[in-house]
Amino acid sequence: MNVEDALYPTRERIVELMGDTSAEPIVMLNLLRFRAKAEYPDGRKSELTGRQAYNIYGEAMRKVVEREGGRFIFAADIKSLVIGVVDELWDIAALVEYPSSSAFARIASSPEVAEIGVHRAAGLQGQLLIRVAQRAMP
Repeated sequence: MNVEDALYPTRERIVELMGDTSAEPIVMLNLLRFRAKAEYPDGRKSELTGRQAYNIYGEAMRKVVEREGGRFIFAADIKSLVIGVVDELWDIAALVEYPSSSAFARIASSPEVAEIGVHRAAGLQGQLLIRVAQRAMP
């Protein structure tokens, strides 16, 4: 299995989400891997770690998501791998709920999120973002 982190979704995947007309909430599983030291795309000097830079983004993003009717459900440090094999573990796993697929796409592509995204880009080495659907346990 090949796993490739990325910083942003492809345009095709955003278009697919925007085309989902369901009014059902969606949950995104975020697997985040931070840079040791923040690297700002505009070249600014910073003494922040990647995690610290990302946290600036995360605090602002929480306000945007909650204002739009979403919620941060869960976040935790990843401690160890129990089953499977990966070359490098992610640092954090987080679950974020959005009111709908189209709401997620609208939020993710908004100018406000693009503005705060500079801290996200500075802090993240890479990410997996996985859309999950809640279901009853057997």
